Amino acid sequence: MKKIRAWIGAMRLRTLPLSLSGIIVGSALATLLDHGNIKIFLAALCTTICFQVLSNLANDLGDSQKGTDNENRVGPERAVQSGQVSILEMKIGVMIFVLLSFLAAGVLIYFSLPNLTVELIYVYSALALLSVLAAVYYTIGKSAYGYSGLGDVMVFVFFGLVSVLGVFSLYGLSFEWLTLFPAITIGAWSTAVLNLNNMRDVANDGVSGKRTIVVKIGYKRAKLYHVGLLLFGAVSWLIMVSIFILLTYSLWPLLALIPSFFIAGHLKKVFTAPEPSALDGELKKVAFLTFFSSLFFAVALLLV
Repeated sequence: MKKIRAWIGAMRLRTLPLSLSGIIVGSALATLLDHGNIKIFLAALCTTICFQVLSNLANDLGDSQKGTDNENRVGPERAVQSGQVSILEMKIGVMIFVLLSFLAAGVLIYFSLPNLTVELIYVYSALALLSVLAAVYYTIGKSAYGYSGLGDVMVFVFFGLVSVLGVFSLYGLSFEWLTLFPAITIGAWSTAVLNLNNMRDVANDGVSGKRTIVVKIGYKRAKLYHVGLLLFGAVSWLIMVSIFILLTYSLWPLLALIPSFFIAGHLKKVFTAPEPSALDGELKKVAFLTFFSSLFFAVALLLV
């Protein structure tokens, strides 16, 4: 049982709601336009979950190999760091989820074939490969991009743009500029979660050579960066909700704004945190902000 709990901990199931947000929004928009497809939706959810778990396992492995996960690290104890899972076992786990990710992505593309041109099939196949590589090489390898401050960019791109815009097109819909607003919001708020994580770990990351954005700009400036990410996402979300109120002649889209009221309280805690370790509890708040905003928006579109 102890080994099983270690593996469940390494998968970091609490990160899954955040990764599902873009799929929920993109699918809800497609459903509003009468292009909903339950098979595509479920396959997209499974694919995203596989990508996220793969990223979490690879992160556990990579940070442990580089010595970043050590006794000075803040936050939950990692599986390899604690010795409950060996490096060899984690490598096997990573490989299993690489295969599962490709399998899930293949099923997703298969279900979407009636909606895809030959060119788009190649595009989505390439995106699947890039998603796997991005998940693995965030912390693994000599050129791990998470150690050079590129993690924020990759999270914005994959959690926001690729997730929302990518799944929207799988339903057989061409690009709609309105989809950019939720993609920007989810990308910005997902990046804010990573920024909080890096703010919490700033001292240990700096000593370990992990040059995150927070390490590069400093803890105090990272707080201002965090405000920018949250407000940028909130403004984009507000614009999108306003547009949908006008398009649907309904006030139901206002539901999607309810979680945003918690942003002010969150930012107050960030700025009054006595030390970086006090930010650990704030990560899930921004993750849930993103997830429930997406969920409420999807519900609102079903009600209009």
